[in-house]
Amino acid sequence: MAEAHQAVAFQFTITPEGIDLQLSYQALNQIYLSGVRSWKKRVSRVRNSLIKGVYPASPSSWLFVAIGILATMYMQSDPSMGLITKIQQHLPLRYTTGQTMVSALVFSTLLWLSLILALRFCLKLLLSYHQWMFEKHGRISNTTKVWVPLVRLLSSRKPLLYSYQSSLPHLPVPAIQDTVSRYLESVRPLLTDLEFKRMTDLANEFESNLGNRLQRYLKLKALWATNYVSDWWEEYVYLRSRGPIMVNSNYYGMDFLYVTPTSVQAARAGNTITALLLYRRKVNREELKPVSRVPGTVIPLCAAQCERMFNTTRTPGVETDVLQHWLDSEFVAVYHRGRYFRLWVYRAGRLLSPREIEYQIQRILDDPSPALPGEEKLGALTAGDRIPWAQMRKQYFSSGVNKRSLDAIERAAFFVTLDDEEQGMRGDDPEGNLDSYAKSLLHGKCYDRWFDKSFSVVIYKNGKSGLNAEHSWADAPTVAHLWEYTLATDAFQLGYTEDGHCKGEVEPSLPQPQRLVWNIPAEVQAQVSSSLAVAQALADDVDCHVFPFREFGKGRIKKCRISPDAFIQISLQLAYYRDRSGFCLTYEASMTRLFREGRTETVRSCSNESCAFIKALESGETEEECRRLFQLASEKHQNLYRMAMTGAGIDRHLFCLYVVSKYLGVESPFLKEVLSEPWRLSTSQTPVQQMNLFDLKNHPDFISLGGGFGPVADDGYGVSYIIVGEDMVNFHVSSKYSCSQTVRNHIYTRQYSQHLVLPVAEIFVDFSMAVSAFSNPMEMCISG
Repeated sequence: MAEAHQAVAFQFTITPEGIDLQLSYQALNQIYLSGVRSWKKRVSRVRNSLIKGVYPASPSSWLFVAIGILATMYMQSDPSMGLITKIQQHLPLRYTTGQTMVSALVFSTLLWLSLILALRFCLKLLLSYHQWMFEKHGRISNTTKVWVPLVRLLSSRKPLLYSYQSSLPHLPVPAIQDTVSRYLESVRPLLTDLEFKRMTDLANEFESNLGNRLQRYLKLKALWATNYVSDWWEEYVYLRSRGPIMVNSNYYGMDFLYVTPTSVQAARAGNTITALLLYRRKVNREELKPVSRVPGTVIPLCAAQCERMFNTTRTPGVETDVLQHWLDSEFVAVYHRGRYFRLWVYRAGRLLSPREIEYQIQRILDDPSPALPGEEKLGALTAGDRIPWAQMRKQYFSSGVNKRSLDAIERAAFFVTLDDEEQGMRGDDPEGNLDSYAKSLLHGKCYDRWFDKSFSVVIYKNGKSGLNAEHSWADAPTVAHLWEYTLATDAFQLGYTEDGHCKGEVEPSLPQPQRLVWNIPAEVQAQVSSSLAVAQALADDVDCHVFPFREFGKGRIKKCRISPDAFIQISLQLAYYRDRSGFCLTYEASMTRLFREGRTETVRSCSNESCAFIKALESGETEEECRRLFQLASEKHQNLYRMAMTGAGIDRHLFCLYVVSKYLGVESPFLKEVLSEPWRLSTSQTPVQQMNLFDLKNHPDFISLGGGFGPVADDGYGVSYIIVGEDMVNFHVSSKYSCSQTVRNHIYTRQYSQHLVLPVAEIFVDFSMAVSAFSNPMEMCISG
C-alpha cells in the first residue's frame, strides 16, 4: 500500500561512526513509478486543456496562421494594416529584424485567438438552432439543409469529451406568459370546469403581478450563470432533502437478463472493477466521444455530468448536503459480511489486471475475521434521515481512526458490495426472483450499500451484478452510459477462462487488502439502529416488479409511423386509467443537455389529446376513430418532448420562479399550488446509447434489463422502461404497499405492468405492417 511503501522507503540509525542510512530500493521504485503515473496524468490534463481550449480549431492551426502572415510580409504586404508596426514600437528589442519577426508572431497569435473565438461563436449559434427537431418526415426545410453541413464543417475535427462545452448554448428563459399558458393546457384534462376556472384566475393574477417581478430576477441570473436551473435544481431538489435518499432518490441498474458471464463471484468482481476503471481512464483522458443526440451526427450533448462520476461522495449536513469530488483515487472500498476494506487497484503506477483484482477480492471473501462491534450495520447511517447522520459524522467521525476509515470510503473511486445472496431470473419462480433482484439493488439490507457514494456496485454470490446510484451528481443516462460500457467490456473484451476465472497473471507480492478499523461508541450504535429502523420501514413498504415485454418492440411501432416513446407513454396512461378510472399528473423525464450544464425537464405526458384517445377507446369508439385520436395524441406527445428538450418546458421555469420568490420573501398561491401537485405516475425511459457494443444478432441473450426507481408519490407508481433492440421492452414498476388506493399492488403492480401495451397494440396490429420503417437517422430522431 502507498502509505506502507513510503514509511519503509528508508531507515536510518545513528552509530559512533555516523549515520547508517538503509534504503529500500524496491519501495523507492514503487514511489518513483507512482510519481511517473501522476505526472503523466498532469501532462495529459494540460494537453487536453489546450486541445479543447482552442476547439473547433487545432493547436497546429497557429503555425499555419503564423506562416501565412510571415509569407505575406515577405512579399512586401502588410496584412495587419499597420498593427504589426504598432506592436513593434512597444517591443524592447534592439534589432529591427528580431522586432519584426516577434511582432508578426504576436499579431499572428492575436489573429489566431480571434479566429478561434469567431469559430466558437458561430458553432454556438449553429447549436442554438433546434427547429430541425420539429420538422415533418420528408419535409426538411432549406434552413436545416444548410445548417447540417455547416455544423459538420465546424465539427470536422475529432473532438475530446469536453470539446463542445464552451460552444454549447445557454438554456433560455421562456416567456412567462408562454409557461403559464402551457401549464394551464397541461392541467385542463385533470380538473373540473370549476377547478380549472379557479386555477386560471390564480395563473392570470400571478402573470400580471408577481410573475413579471420574479422573471426579471431570473433573467438576470440567466445572464450571469452558465445554466439558470441546474445549480438550484441540484441544491433544492436533491441536496437539501432531509429524508432518506435510499428509495426516495437513489436508483438502480441491472445485469443482463438471460446471461451471467461467470458464476465465480470474485471473477465477476475482478472484471467489473477493471471495466469501471478503464472507463474512468477514458473520462480522465477525455477519450470518450461526446454523446450525440442522434448517433452518427454532430449534435453534441453536454458532458459536464461525467466530471463527478468517480471519486465522489455526498456528505451529509444539518441543513444541506455537499458533493465532494477528488481528482483521483487509487483504491476502491469493499464491503463483505459486515466488514469494510480498502482495495488498492494500482501498483507501481499500473492498473492491476482483472486476475489480480479477482485474487484480491477472493482474499476478502476468504478472510475469516468477524465484524467489529457496531461495524456491520454502519452503512444504515447513509440510508436513514440525513440530519442524524450529519450529527453523528461531525461528532464521531471527524478525527481519529473513524475519520481515516470514513475517508477511505468517501475518497474511494466507487463502492463495491460483495453480497452473500444469489439473484437473477432463476429457479422455479423467475418472475418473482426478478422482483427480488430489483428490490435488492434498490435498497439491499439497508446497511450493506453506501448510499452516499456516486454509485455502488453489487456483486452477488452467483456472479450476478448491478449498481445503486446516488442521484444528485448526475442523471440516469450518464450512469447508463457507464454501465453499458462496463457490461460490454466485461463480457466481450475482458472475458473469462473456461473455468470462469479472469484472464491474466497474478503478481505474488501483492499486499493484502487493508481492513478498515472503527471505534463505534454506544451512541453511534444507537443511532445506527434508529436509522436502520427508518430505512427498513421504507424498504418494506416498496413493491417492485420487473416485466420483460416480448410481444413486440419498437420495430413494429415504428412501422406505424408512431414514436415508440409516445406509444409507451400513452399505454401507461391507459393502464393508469383502468386502474383508477381517471387521469393523473404524469411525469416523464426529458433531458436538456443540448444546453450547457443541462439536466432534465418534465414532459407532462397527460394531455387533452391522450385523454381523448383513452376515453374513445374505453367507450367503444370505432377503430378508425381510435387510430385518428391516437395519431393526434402521439404527435402531441412528441411536440411536448421536443419543447422540453429545447428549453420551452414548464416545470423547471416555474421551479426557479418559486425559488426566487422564496429569496424575496414573497408568497405566490399559484406557485405554491403548482409545486405541491403530486406526480402519481412518474416515468422515465432508460436510453440504449451504445448499441455498437452489443451484437444482439450473434449474441441475442445479452439483453440489458435496464434499471428502475421507487415511486415519487405515496399513492402512485414509478415506471422505468428500456427499449431493447427491435422486439423487446423491459419495464420496471414500483409502488407502495401502505397506500389504501394501491394496497393490492403486490398483485396489481404485476397486472399493471403486464397489460401496459397490449390494449393499444390490438388496434394497430394490422395497420403496423402496412408502413415501412424509417431509414433516415434524422427522421428517426424527430420521431423519437
